[in-house]
Amino acid sequence: MKPIFLSLILFCTLDILPAFPLRDQNQSLTIYGIRGSSGLGMIRLFEEVPQVPGFNVRVEALAQADLLAARFISGDAKIGILPPNMAAKIASSGINIQVAAVTGMGMLSLLTSDPEIRTIRDLQNKTVEVTAQGATPDYVFRRILLDHNLNPDTDVRLGFSLSPPEIAMSLIAGRITTALLPEPFASIARAGRPQLHSVADIQNEWQRITGTDNYPMTVLVMDSDFSRQHPLAAHIILSRFEESINWTTSNPIEAAMLSEKHELGFPTAAASTAIPLSNYVFIRAEHARPSLESLFSVFLEFSPESIGGRLPEDSFYF
Repeated sequence: MKPIFLSLILFCTLDILPAFPLRDQNQSLTIYGIRGSSGLGMIRLFEEVPQVPGFNVRVEALAQADLLAARFISGDAKIGILPPNMAAKIASSGINIQVAAVTGMGMLSLLTSDPEIRTIRDLQNKTVEVTAQGATPDYVFRRILLDHNLNPDTDVRLGFSLSPPEIAMSLIAGRITTALLPEPFASIARAGRPQLHSVADIQNEWQRITGTDNYPMTVLVMDSDFSRQHPLAAHIILSRFEESINWTTSNPIEAAMLSEKHELGFPTAAASTAIPLSNYVFIRAEHARPSLESLFSVFLEFSPESIGGRLPEDSFYF
């Protein structure tokens, strides 16, 4: 066969190949959430998985935040939800991750069945069960106690032995009298024991003390290399995430039904009550930075190592 014919055949073959992409050319990409309240905001993504050119996308909710933190550290996770302090500590260790947006703001309730407790000051010599030792609820509460001239280590007995569901059930059963816990568990506790009353407004207390916006509870984190190499994919996922949060807050009953369907840990009735109280937001990193740094300053005050010993660098903000 003459060279000219070989060249013609090769040209035609190369011209045809791009029209028939192989299915396995797409990369696998998982968007991670955490079972519980943070997963409710992204519930629409479970129902309608984002279509991202070049990627086979799936959505998965892990049982605990530390499981997802481990996947970011190993490089297996590219995008997902974390508590702010976990994200900051991972970044401080040299892992290239960025906060893309705040997805949940403060939603803590201080509940008690003790008729003697009406104000923060009334907590002196009392026992308060607190969710998430060493995380945002713990240090936000410690900062508030100090502002009311209560030493959190000596004037108030803080307990950390129970998970949020266990705290709610213990309040209902009367095994504990006072607790600080997030939504939707606060709503579950109130529904199960109407005698419970709220002591102060934790979110207003924080804003009064710090002079800043509400404190972030969850952030959407992305691998920096992923966002740089695949800007279109990052843009699509961020947009779909924002749409999911807006849809969830506008359609709490439908979102609650999907929560039960996708096994995020809440029955429909509890989730539908809690969603309007859960303070889901989507605040891009550049706008959320002041509230994040205000929170990180409190971590530095009580436990510097919990965020890596310093405020995150500029590169931490997408």
